[in-house]
Formats: sequence, structure tokens, C-alpha cells
Amino acid sequence: MKKEVKSKIGNYQAYVKQIEALSKVANLITSGLYLEELLRLVVQVTAEIMNSNISSLMLLDPDKKELVVKAKQSISEAYNKKPNVKLGEGIAGIVARDNKTICVLDVKKDERYLNRDIAKKEGLYSLASVPLAVKGRVIGVLNCYTSKKHEFNRQEIGVLTALANQAAIAIENAELDLRARSAEEALTTRKLVERAKDILSQDANITASEAYRLIQKQSMDCRKSMREVAEAIILAKDIRNKNLTKP
Repeated sequence: MKKEVKSKIGNYQAYVKQIEALSKVANLITSGLYLEELLRLVVQVTAEIMNSNISSLMLLDPDKKELVVKAKQSISEAYNKKPNVKLGEGIAGIVARDNKTICVLDVKKDERYLNRDIAKKEGLYSLASVPLAVKGRVIGVLNCYTSKKHEFNRQEIGVLTALANQAAIAIENAELDLRARSAEEALTTRKLVERAKDILSQDANITASEAYRLIQKQSMDCRKSMREVAEAIILAKDIRNKNLTKP
């Protein structure tokens, strides 16, 4: 009877822990964290909830068609130096290609697993590899390893899938925000360079294209961005104008 009560308490505690983890990742969707911080937190939450020996998050590089490890919960130097995985190759590559979860009871004996030597060295056993997808488009893979033989049950797969789905949305939002900020910064830089170009053109009595080349040259010679050079030119002009207006 006591064992049954303890079992129920243990199951309840695990359930609460899973709900808390899902809630934590859900909050990341609107957290405004930078992508690197976001990925690290997702991996940490995954490792905690699954008591995982090693967990990692890989993002798909669509140009190279490779999965790149972007965050990991691991002290294994060998695992941390793993090469990128081609789409369709290895367990993670197949998961990303097919957009389907794969569970492996023993990675050391599965021929699809690419790094069986690392698995033997680090004592890795079972693996659950879950796709990160947004509207059917795979953007990466979440991997969860155990140090003992473990058959992932339906509930555990459900939790990992929920984590992966929420993480995918958070990552997509972070990348969209980053692209928006980059576009805004590019527009601001273009406006500043245009203004600096006009100032140089008028003050030095040269053409706009010659003024642009001067800004480029100054940028290369001083090892500063064109935006920094443009801001310096504009600031110098503003100071001269203020001095001229002084009584």
C-alpha cells in the first residue's frame, strides 16, 4: 500500500514538473530573449524535466542542408565537438528530413547513429530525437539522451513534443525579431551614410559617388563601420554649425 502511495506521489510530482517546464518554455515565446539565451534555456529545461544525461538542440541551416548544434547540456568534450549532420543522415538528420520523432533504445547498437564511438566513450544509451517544426516546416531537432537503457513512454514523448513545438515557435519569433531589427538597422545606416555623403559632397565640392568612396576608404583605413564614419562626419558638421551660430 505504501509503495502504491509513493508511486502515485512520484507520478504526481513528475506531472507537476512537466507542467512547470511547459509553462516555462511557453513564457519564452514572448520573453524577448536573444536567440542564444533562448536555445540554452530550452535545452536546460529539457535536461531537467527528462533527467537527461545529455540534451542538445540543433538548428537546420537551409542553405547547407545541415543540422548545427546550437545549444547543449553536456560536459562531454567529445560530444561538444561533434560535426554538423547532413539532412537525412544519422538519427537527427532523418528526424529533420521526415519531420517524425525517433526513439532509440541503444544508440551504440543502432547503425543509423553516426557517433557510436562517442556514445560508447560517454556512456550514452537511449535517445529520443524530436523535430522542431513551425507550420509543418522543420527548423531543427531536440535530442534527449539517457545514461541507462530507457524506453521512452507515450507521456514522455508527448512532453518532449510539446516542448519542441513551443520551442520552435519561440525560436521562429526570435529569428523574425532579429531579422526585423537587422532590417531597421540597415535602413538607419543607409540614411546616415546618405546624409554624410551629402555633407562631404557640399563641403569638399565633389560628386556624391566620390563622397561615398571617401566614406568607404575611411571605413577601411580606420577599421570602423560605414555607419560609425558617417556618424562622425555628421557630428563634426553639427559642431561646426553650432560654433558658427554662437555670438
